[in-house]
Amino acid sequence: MRDDGKVAGSPETLLLQSAELLFTDGQTTERMVDALARLGAALGFRTTTVLPRWGELMIHVDGAAGTRQLISAARPAGIHMGKVAATMIAIDASCAGQIDAPALASRLAAISKYPPASLFRFTLASTAGALALAVIFGAAHLLSYLLIALSAGAGAVLRRWLAKLSENLYVQPFCAALLAGVIGAIAIQFQLSTAARLIAVCPCMILVPGPHLLNGMLDLARGRVALGAARMIYASVIILMICTGLLLGLALGGESLPVTGPSQPVALVYDVLAAGVAVSAYGTFFSMSWRTLPVPILMGMFAHATRWVMLSVAGASVEAGAFVACLIVGTLATPIAARLRFPFAALAFASVVSLIPGVALFRMAGGLVALMTRGADVPLSLLTGTITDGMTAVVTLVAMAFGLIMPKLFISCFLPNFTR
Repeated sequence: MRDDGKVAGSPETLLLQSAELLFTDGQTTERMVDALARLGAALGFRTTTVLPRWGELMIHVDGAAGTRQLISAARPAGIHMGKVAATMIAIDASCAGQIDAPALASRLAAISKYPPASLFRFTLASTAGALALAVIFGAAHLLSYLLIALSAGAGAVLRRWLAKLSENLYVQPFCAALLAGVIGAIAIQFQLSTAARLIAVCPCMILVPGPHLLNGMLDLARGRVALGAARMIYASVIILMICTGLLLGLALGGESLPVTGPSQPVALVYDVLAAGVAVSAYGTFFSMSWRTLPVPILMGMFAHATRWVMLSVAGASVEAGAFVACLIVGTLATPIAARLRFPFAALAFASVVSLIPGVALFRMAGGLVALMTRGADVPLSLLTGTITDGMTAVVTLVAMAFGLIMPKLFISCFLPNFTR
């Protein structure tokens, strides 16, 4: 029997509403399936199968009325840690018999209306996050920081304005990156700063959709190939839109990104403090409460300090440093996310956002465009630089992803009590 689950107040409706909140706001698939199975049992029926796909969520339940199919049009394109945590707490309360079905329905209705971070907080976080990344990547002049703050803040306001005009998933990152590219091109043209290209790049790095990449990797690792591939493709298209917007904005001013560039060393104390600020910015993007924000901040600062020591003292590669730092965060975030009822991918990525190789990624994109426009007349330095940037970005991202998800898979398999 097929059912759309729209009978208000019915157990099937409560199950479907809970599933929609978890699925669309970033909960990992495994945790969602487990929560729905427990909720179904508490509501008087057995959840036999949960089939999440991009654009559709299907749940099979067995009850007194026989087998039913609950179907909802839902796409996992959002991240709202507050909604996920509140929904998980409501499910736990229902399973423990602390609230009845009407109370659960009231809670879910209230949770569905949770707003994202206010425009002021969102803009402030975008500005602070971009400035923090500028510190980590070695910007050293006041004017550079002022222009980065202007670009990131204006991009945040633009994204919120575009969200009211269009439901397209790619318009916001493209336009924000385009604006950053234009402001960066102006800075380069007028020689406003020696770190002019960081003015273009830093506001774009805060747009990278890390939680979707991690959720996609987790789904692929657990054999949910279709959903995992869809999440990865979605995140990849967003990254493509960011690169396209950035390069187009620079091209409008007659500028481009250099394929290679020196990395400025940063003192440990500035590096760690900036990482904490970047983490707090992403916690805001994901609608984390002020009360719980110190948790990822401390994890992120510790991870960044570990990476700094590995790079500056032990002489490790960038990829190895990112892997070890993410291994630490993955180990810590797995039980903490379960305890706080947070989506693992959002908590983990927020803690390591400062490790994202955004500069190398965008330089690779610029190098590919330069290779295409040069034709047969390609300098060897351009070719090798593009390959180096590309390999650095890809290997670092893969190392980060494996470092984050390996501890979660191990703990979930061998120490399940730590994830309950």
